[in-house]
Amino acid sequence: MAQEGWTVVTILGMALVSLLSRGFFLLPEREWPIPGWLKEGLRYAPMAALAAIVVPETVLTQGQLLPLWQDPRIYAAAAGAAWFFWRRDILGTIVSGTVVMLALRLGLGW
Repeated sequence: MAQEGWTVVTILGMALVSLLSRGFFLLPEREWPIPGWLKEGLRYAPMAALAAIVVPETVLTQGQLLPLWQDPRIYAAAAGAAWFFWRRDILGTIVSGTVVMLALRLGLGW
């Protein structure tokens, strides 16, 4: 089979796997019973995924730890966390972190 044929087969296979894995929960007639321990674990999945993405991006650059006193990401994350624990407001968390980041990048040239 030519290279183009394998490409088409690969794309169709990936589309089929994606369709089945995403649509699998829509197929049953009734809801499946989920054990309590799994429900409890799934409550923390979004937070764990967010931490797995945000923490390395905040404290690493090219696989190395940041110089803590020269990078605005640390201060922006600290400001955002402080705002969240003070006000419990997501929009304010984003705005405060962004303001600190921009102030340090534009003002101090970090």
